[in-house]
Amino acid sequence: MPSRSSGTITQDWEPVVLHKSKPKAQDLRNPKAVNQALRSGAEVSTVKKFDAGSNKKTGPLVNPRKLDEGTEPATLERVAGEVRHAIQKARVEKKMSQAELAKQINERTQVVQEYENGKAVPNQAVLAKMERVLGVKLRGKIGK
Repeated sequence: MPSRSSGTITQDWEPVVLHKSKPKAQDLRNPKAVNQALRSGAEVSTVKKFDAGSNKKTGPLVNPRKLDEGTEPATLERVAGEVRHAIQKARVEKKMSQAELAKQINERTQVVQEYENGKAVPNQAVLAKMERVLGVKLRGKIGK
């Protein structure tokens, strides 16, 4: 048997205080929690953040509509006629539709349509993808 010490036994009577933890921010945004706070009469504040949660790409700094109307002196460069015809010719020779080309370059079909119609503003990355898939030169000097 283990032996016990013969000292006096004392008890600790200090009070222990337990506090509730603060609710998490995610829990405060929960619709149920908001409705419960509204019902109980608690103050509820809402803050609208500018462009919060939007996944929009920033567009060109110049408004294209203003450029089309001719109110501003500068114009956006469009796809040249030589490039348009080279894209169409190479695509037809490979017997591809616009949708198939768009899928291979990982872009939307509308992008290929805009390039072939000459309405798109040339993007070197897109042109490089088209060059690789179609096997033709679309950037730099064409015709040499």
